[in-house]
Amino acid sequence: MRRYHSERSLKGTSAVFPSATADALFTVRVYYEDTDAGGVVYYANYLKFFERARTEWLRELGFEQQRLAEQARRIFVVRGLDMQYRRPARLDDALTIRSRVARLGRASMDFSQSCERGDELLAAGQVQVGCIDRVTWRPAPLPEDLARALAPLALESQAAAF
Repeated sequence: MRRYHSERSLKGTSAVFPSATADALFTVRVYYEDTDAGGVVYYANYLKFFERARTEWLRELGFEQQRLAEQARRIFVVRGLDMQYRRPARLDDALTIRSRVARLGRASMDFSQSCERGDELLAAGQVQVGCIDRVTWRPAPLPEDLARALAPLALESQAAAF
């Protein structure tokens, strides 16, 4: 198991990227800025936590989104999501974001993600991410090296042979 501490680790985040068959784990600390007037994490901030987890996972696999945009003309857009909120996270909680590639398509990926506090499930979601050309804003195939790296991690793969 490799442990990855991003630059954000100074702000309370780190990530663990276990073997290719396991989920990617990303930890984040809840700060005051993440909470609403009731003292719980504002619902939209779970989506930010999920985004950070996906981004750091790709970075650990060797794919920085800025470089993909500049060199391969590929960017990712969230095209859909389905979230369920079960229990609130609160100020100073240490949360684990669990991510898994649920489906890998030719020009899209679906992620299953959850937010946990210890063994307690707080939120879970399915996030559908499309790959587009950064100039035309039209759907575009995933870069081949990225698709090859994600294929063994995907629960379901609809991508063409690489």
